[in-house]
Amino acid sequence: MPPLPEARDESGRLIRELHGVTLAVILDYLVATYGYPGLDERLRLNCFALNPTLKSALQFLRRTPWARAKVEDLYVRARTAEVLGRKRP
Repeated sequence: MPPLPEARDESGRLIRELHGVTLAVILDYLVATYGYPGLDERLRLNCFALNPTLKSALQFLRRTPWARAKVEDLYVRARTAEVLGRKRP
């Protein structure tokens, strides 16, 4: 995968640094953007497939570093595409 461009958010911070962005904010954005079925399709995590709720997904992601990394990567790619006016992944 090619490196992401230096996209910045509204406050001027690099999106890929996730400075001050909590896991709950990341998950809220992704659920609003893709929905639980879309997240399951893109990430293949059971916390988005089997009776998904924000609380259960947060609990799973906080305890599972590899899954959290996948979610954070999707957030960075989606926000970067949004800021640059490109198609979301």
